[in-house]
Amino acid sequence: MTHWFDGPLAAFDTETTGVDVEADRIVSAAVVVQDTPGGRPRITRWLVNPGIPVPPAATEVHGLTDDHLQRNGRWPAPVMEEIARSLAEQCAASRPLVVMNAPFDLTLLDRELRRHRASSLARYLENVPLCVLDPRVLDKHLDRYRKGRRTLTDLCAQYDVALDGAHDAAADALAAMEVVRAVGRRYASRLERLSAAELHTLQAVWHAAQARGLQAWFARSGVPEPVDPAWPLRPELPAAA
Repeated sequence: MTHWFDGPLAAFDTETTGVDVEADRIVSAAVVVQDTPGGRPRITRWLVNPGIPVPPAATEVHGLTDDHLQRNGRWPAPVMEEIARSLAEQCAASRPLVVMNAPFDLTLLDRELRRHRASSLARYLENVPLCVLDPRVLDKHLDRYRKGRRTLTDLCAQYDVALDGAHDAAADALAAMEVVRAVGRRYASRLERLSAAELHTLQAVWHAAQARGLQAWFARSGVPEPVDPAWPLRPELPAAA
């Protein structure tokens, strides 16, 4: 029997102008598909001219400048359409979709689709079952008492996964996929009887609990920062009155 962590997986990642899913934009994205552990990945990349200035702080992270994106990036509308269709294709092919910190990347894509296509991610996925594996949620649930941060770089170190070219969308997507496979192998006794679809449902519950815990910690620390419990996609904000 082939367990989900030894089978076909796809992974999705973005680089952006910032960390606000409601206002920031995608500047690059990648979908990586791998049929077996160690197999040759198939990579699709997109480079986007976001139509707004890229803050220097964002460029410091991913290295993409305004000039480079204006010269080489494509307009957002067709790119967002292609990305959404690619994710729908992976779901239709029953490949679990690995997304590190899924509520960020998937929500940002949803907002870009609303902005540029008058559509939504749900519309592209309405006829296919969405199955997401989020290494951050999985690791935090399975090793909840471990101290320290849980960024992709931290998880790669924890699970002995090589991360070559961090903050490149394709490199990050592939590394997140390898982390998920490593999580599956390390915790096989707890995960091997679960399907990826069952894990998708459980992660929504786990993430909500994790969000409540983080919110409580913020409250004790006097930090007025809300934590959204929604996973893998945040609901659309109500329109301003």
